[in-house]
Amino acid sequence: MDSKTSLFEKDGKNYLFPFLLITSLFALWGFANDITNPMVAAFKNILLISNFESSLVQFAFYGGYCFMAIPAALFIRKFNYKKGLLVGLGLYSAGCLLFIPAGNAMAFWAFLVAYFVMTCGLAFLETTSNPYILSLGPDANATRRLNFAQAFNPIGSLTGMLIAKEFILARLNSATEAERLALKDTNPTALIQIQQSDLDTISGPYLLLGLVVLGFFVLFFISRLPRMVSADSGVYSIGQTVRNLFANKRYVLSVVAQTFYVGVQIMVWTFIIQYAELELGMAKATAQGYNMIAMGIFVTSRFICTFLLKYFKPSILLTTLATGGGVFTLGAIFVHGIVGLYSLVAISACMSLMFPTIYGIALKGMGDEAKLASAGLILAIGGGCVMPPLQGLLIDHADWISWLSPVRFSFVLPLICFIVIAAFGRWVGKRHYD
Repeated sequence: MDSKTSLFEKDGKNYLFPFLLITSLFALWGFANDITNPMVAAFKNILLISNFESSLVQFAFYGGYCFMAIPAALFIRKFNYKKGLLVGLGLYSAGCLLFIPAGNAMAFWAFLVAYFVMTCGLAFLETTSNPYILSLGPDANATRRLNFAQAFNPIGSLTGMLIAKEFILARLNSATEAERLALKDTNPTALIQIQQSDLDTISGPYLLLGLVVLGFFVLFFISRLPRMVSADSGVYSIGQTVRNLFANKRYVLSVVAQTFYVGVQIMVWTFIIQYAELELGMAKATAQGYNMIAMGIFVTSRFICTFLLKYFKPSILLTTLATGGGVFTLGAIFVHGIVGLYSLVAISACMSLMFPTIYGIALKGMGDEAKLASAGLILAIGGGCVMPPLQGLLIDHADWISWLSPVRFSFVLPLICFIVIAAFGRWVGKRHYD
């Protein structure tokens, strides 16, 4: 069994410090993800738009990953990990700062642009950080090392949720959608004043986040980070690397599984608020409290699962947890009231292991090809771009089902995702690819 020190030692060098520095970024993008999820419900009420339109926040947010993942991989392949991190932090900060002119313009499209620029930066950070973490130690425990680093991601997520709950949702004007619609007809000036105040409330925390990220940019600029070069570095051309990746069935199926995992994660965490509102009549800030409980469960489960990886194969844990996630999703669909909400919250315990485990399975033993291969796995985050709007459409238009509410029926999509992930885990286990 590996000692704690050997987890970060390679070729006689100890990489604990760079590991800790890079790991801090996992919390930073976790914060961005989970301060943003509740904004779907917030923009819907502020701007009087549909569930589908408001979920375009997620389309823009995760669309940045799709757009920038491959350029980011090509960039770090040509240059190095540190320069990729600096570009990512610069774009991340710029996107946050764009919230100020977006709020002043009161334009939803401008907020979508800001989210897109922000996540172009996050695409650089994730495309760079994940394979970098895998390289900072022995190949034999790379998946375990990545799970440990990813355990700090939900700490940032919890902080983002807390800021969203206490400094955004709780401070928005309490006027309901019906009251705002009435003002639109009777006193549009008053409605505009309420909307401007609410949008300023949203923009403030993003401004502070942009300044914090700018501070991280300076920190990484002055820090010395090791250049991790594998033995086969430079052997393959980009074209040959791409052909190798498409011929690698384990890698291709890992990208598919990752797409469905990111989709289910974003759907579950985005629509907890709508579920609590529509099924139990909760206020948004109260419903966000359940989102925070879900994240607390996720954090706890991540550390537990990282420990269990010392004794169980990743494929076994992945299949078991995906099956459990499917069972809890069935509870959210078919069980009424607070127990259904509890089932929805419990799904988070089953999701904690999935992203880093699928990532580690996909990149195991790839050497320098991991730089480009990581782009496909970050591109898979596009699952979060497509699936939430589809779920929003179901919530808006699935009222033709008389025996099941639209919001509960919409969780059929997360159920399908868990089925795909469980099948992938079983396939990996049968072929001993982990």
